Amino acid sequence: MPVQYPLHPHIVLLSNITQFSPMLYLTGFPGLETIEHWIFIFFFFMYLVAISGNCFILIIIKTNPRLHTPMYYLLSFLAFTDLGLSVSTLPTTMGIFWFKSHGIYFGACQIQMLCIHSFSFIESSVLLVMSFDRFVAICYPLRYSIIITGQRVVRAGLVVILRGPIATVPIVFLLKTFPYCGSRVLSHSFCLHQEVIHLACTDTTFNNLYGLILVMFTVVLDLVLIALSYGVILHTVARLASKEERLRAFQTCTSHLCAVLVFFVPMVGLSLIHRFGKHAPLAVHLFMANVYLFVPPMLNPIIYSIKTKEIRHAISKFLGLRKANTES
Repeated sequence: MPVQYPLHPHIVLLSNITQFSPMLYLTGFPGLETIEHWIFIFFFFMYLVAISGNCFILIIIKTNPRLHTPMYYLLSFLAFTDLGLSVSTLPTTMGIFWFKSHGIYFGACQIQMLCIHSFSFIESSVLLVMSFDRFVAICYPLRYSIIITGQRVVRAGLVVILRGPIATVPIVFLLKTFPYCGSRVLSHSFCLHQEVIHLACTDTTFNNLYGLILVMFTVVLDLVLIALSYGVILHTVARLASKEERLRAFQTCTSHLCAVLVFFVPMVGLSLIHRFGKHAPLAVHLFMANVYLFVPPMLNPIIYSIKTKEIRHAISKFLGLRKANTES
């Protein structure tokens, strides 16, 4: 069940006429309306870092021929996915905190839901493919250029990009066929399937089972395979002769490992809260959902800029050229 909290008078009015209205009502942070302008600044900063950072990563890889390798193609897919995830939540979140616009048409809610869940599944898949890339690079370094080619990475990327929407479309558009009665107030500033489905006053067993199976065979399976990849990587690294070799080999995985933790830890936390923390305070639900959607797109470009030597050099070169052009 979605978290319940006292409703404002205009929300109660909306709840009484929901059977005649195609609108849903999104919320920000109930009880914190007096400091919403500060919340807006915080979210604006996160969006600025996420969108500009991921765009910058894409530009750096596009303009630097030395980065036209399978590893950086995968990083491009990750940056594109993070960019899509940020843009998916931008209209409603900024609309609430800047324009005080809480209403959203059901069709627009479905589109946002489709984008959020699709990009989440895509990011999970991209991280899995990246773990396979690191697995081959460390465990089979002499065969890396044969196994991991640019053409294979592009094909894998297309499969990954298509997997998310194809898997998500059925349960999202099936929501349109359900009758809804009572309150149509959602707990977040964006639409999530696990919230909207609980507003339907009919049997939603298919959607619930499909959603559970979908998560098990996408996110959970991806996480298990990533863990197995790192298990083999750790075993291989432990067999290297010197401490320096072990450290150098594992350092090639640190950026990806940080991205995995940043993405999967909040996702697992949000899932646990939704299933086992129904009586937890509303603030806990809101915090986990916002961390899950906003933190990975913001942190990933920072992680790769700091941890990846080639990206740091490319950024320094890019900024140096920009500075030289400005001075001239």
